[in-house]
Amino acid sequence: MTKRTEMEKLQEEVRQFGIKRQWQQYHSPKNLAMALCVEAAELLEIFQWMETEESREVDQQTLEHIEQEIGDIQIYLINLANQYNINPLTAAGKKLKLNEDKYPL
Repeated sequence: MTKRTEMEKLQEEVRQFGIKRQWQQYHSPKNLAMALCVEAAELLEIFQWMETEESREVDQQTLEHIEQEIGDIQIYLINLANQYNINPLTAAGKKLKLNEDKYPL
């Protein structure tokens, strides 16, 4: 399975999850962007009082919490991408290319 196919499958799973719960009414691009920021802040909160080196080596419970927040962020990002029929992997690849041009070696 290609990464694109995996992403499309995940996008459809996220779409169906919201449809089954009738959440489309709440999933405006504005609301999704705000929720994405809130979830990113929840990820940041995990690291708030850690020293740099401490953040590199976390215990299993913290790692699981980080994973959950990354999952939340990804789901909101996919929901937002779905609003505009954007494949997040394609968007990231395009942005990486722009960054390579902007910041050459």
